[in-house]
Parts: sequence; structure tokens; C-alpha cells
Amino acid sequence: MASLHHINLSTTPFSRASTLQSILVSKFLASKSSPTLAPPPPIAITSIFPPTYTLGRRERSISVSQRDHLCANGRAGVVSTQRGGQTTFHGPGQMTGYLLLDLQRHRLTPRCYIRMLEDSVIACLSHYGIRGYTTEDPGVWTSDTRKICAVGVHMRRNVTSFGIGLNVDTDLWWFDRIVACGLEGKEATSFVKEGVKGVGVEEVAGRWTRCVAERLGVEVVQAEGGDVLTEVEMGVWEKGVVEDGSERGVKS
Repeated sequence: MASLHHINLSTTPFSRASTLQSILVSKFLASKSSPTLAPPPPIAITSIFPPTYTLGRRERSISVSQRDHLCANGRAGVVSTQRGGQTTFHGPGQMTGYLLLDLQRHRLTPRCYIRMLEDSVIACLSHYGIRGYTTEDPGVWTSDTRKICAVGVHMRRNVTSFGIGLNVDTDLWWFDRIVACGLEGKEATSFVKEGVKGVGVEEVAGRWTRCVAERLGVEVVQAEGGDVLTEVEMGVWEKGVVEDGSERGVKS
């Protein structure tokens, strides 16, 4: 049976997860260009970041004053990314999940892929007694005004990257400082705000990964970077320097 490799980075700098993702995307793209290279298996990278605001492709350029505001006197990082959408927050208490796969190999259209991501989050929430659903606005919601999960992805030659940010025990003050994903009049929520306490972020990461695997029809295999990277690629990852090629961003 095919497998979904789950690499759980736990608490880690944003740059470390981003670099790993970029290296793996390059491996997927290389395998599509050369029939002699075996494609990587689908990979889920789960992480917990220090306070970090990420900018989507629709909001790559911000003013100095806007950046200073986001930095919160040095308490948060600000990073431009290739995912779709606008500004959102990642930090302690949130499970960030990046999903890397080749849509063609799984017979998924971009629209079906986004739906699969959303459905995996809804199934994960249901396991903990939280009713999540989609609306006309991006992400997964617990009411028409409360958003519990952001979804923002990037696609290049049908290879996906980025994914979701699911609030478990997040300090929602960080969201109060922005118009998250450009949605006026909406607010962020979390497991805790929805009344579900005592659930760890890493437990949720494992549950969400299993929900994804079920929808892909594969099993989950716990993995580490060394299981999917060559020795040279491991060296690049450790240095944290990699070119992030991008073409297409999709938000949801």
C-alpha cells in the first residue's frame, strides 16, 4: 500500500520547515522532468512555529510601518511566502501542516485538492467534537464569523506545497492585530475557544495527517528528514539556504 510520509518537526523556526519544503518540492519537480528519477512519496510536514506573520502572494509588499506593526517590538517574525492569500499568523498553539504531493499521481484537480484539504480538517475537528464547515470565504469555520483553520497553498506543475494553519491553543491576540486573510468582520477561534481543552498540538498533527491519508487512500508512515533527503540535501537543509521557485498560489 502507498504511504504518506509524516515528518513532524514539532517546535521549529519557520525557515527550517520552509527550507525542507523547498528541497522536497525541487525533488518532485526533478522527478517530473526525468523518467529515471523516482518521485518522492506524498509528504506531510507538521510544525509549531514561534510567532510569525506570513504574507501571501497577494500581499508580498508592505510598508515599513506595516512591517514594524507586525513585528510587535521584535516579538514576531514577518516572512513573505509563495502561498496564495494574504497575511495570516502562525505561532505556539497552532498546528501548521504542509502537504507535498503530485496532483496528477493522485488524480486530483486543484479544486478537488483544496476540498480534500478542507475535508481533512473538518474530519479532524469532528474527532474532537467540533463542528467545522466551509463557507463562501476561505478556510474552515465553526460559525459564519469564527475561523478555526486557514488554508493557503501553492502549486507548480501540479506539485503542491504549503497547506493549513489549525488553531488548537493559540493566543488569538495575534490575530486581533491583523485582518486575517483580508476578511473584514471575522475573527479567529481555536479548539480552546470552542470549549475543547487539554488537546496537544502534536496529537492534532497526527490526527490530521491520518485524515489526509484516509482521503488519499494511503497509510501514514512516520518519517524524518533523512528518510526522504540525500546526504547532500540534508546538508542544504542544515544550512537553511535554498532557492524557492514558485509559479502559482491558491488560497482557501
